[in-house]
Amino acid sequence: ERVDDGTRLVAAAGKTMTEIVGSVQKVSDIISEISTASTKQSNGIIEINQSMCQLDHMTLQNATLVEQSATAAESLQGQAVSLTHMVGTFKLTRSVDTV
Repeated sequence: ERVDDGTRLVAAAGKTMTEIVGSVQKVSDIISEISTASTKQSNGIIEINQSMCQLDHMTLQNATLVEQSATAAESLQGQAVSLTHMVGTFKLTRSVDTV
């Protein structure tokens, strides 16, 4: 009778150990999935960071271009004023064609 009880206890313990191994495998699978998701998120964050750096660089380039355009516009305005004064020194006469 004791041997039978022992056999049942061993069988129950074996079943419990099998369940524990199954549970550990499930936890291992979940941890693996979390690890994969974390890697994907990390890669996504790296891509976002690279995009932000590119946007920052482009913004700086645009600011430089705006400054250059403003300088060119000021120069053109000065040249227009100068040309206006130069043209103002000429006397224009109207020639009338007689038929």
